[in-house]
Amino acid sequence: MTQPAAAFEQDVIALIQAAKQQAAVAVNAELTLLYWSVGQRIHEEVLGGSRADYGKQVIARLAQRLTTQFGKGWSKAQLSYCVKFAEVFSDIKIVHAVRGKLITKVE
Repeated sequence: MTQPAAAFEQDVIALIQAAKQQAAVAVNAELTLLYWSVGQRIHEEVLGGSRADYGKQVIARLAQRLTTQFGKGWSKAQLSYCVKFAEVFSDIKIVHAVRGKLITKVE
């Protein structure tokens, strides 16, 4: 293979790798916002934890429904992590700031 052909192939490979990296970062940023939004919505539904038994039922039922519809990744434990995430970062502005940093880190 000639030197220009090898350089050309390396350039194309680098383009593909960079695009894959940017796509992964974008997906992770969107998932961060999704997990926060799901946690926030659950938190609202169970009135900030004041109805603990009801909250456990809501999470269990929702986990079952989401797992049936979307497959793995929506267990009771995962939904509880989403709720905790929304509780710890209660201000959506903070979540958007972190999300923005995830996206701009690659650019």
